[in-house]
Amino acid sequence: MIELLSALGLAIALEGALYAAFPGAMRRALASVSAQPDQALRMGGLVALALGVLIVWLVRG
Repeated sequence: MIELLSALGLAIALEGALYAAFPGAMRRALASVSAQPDQALRMGGLVALALGVLIVWLVRG
């Protein structure tokens, strides 16, 4: 549970750093995402999910 919370905190910190460093680019990225169809977002989410699981599997091996 500690590792899960640590990973969540790291993800939030990284996202916060992007917003702090590049607010205009993040605003444009969010506008671009909101214009995408649901199917494209779903596929992108599934790819990100698979990539994340693969990375954890390789690191934890």
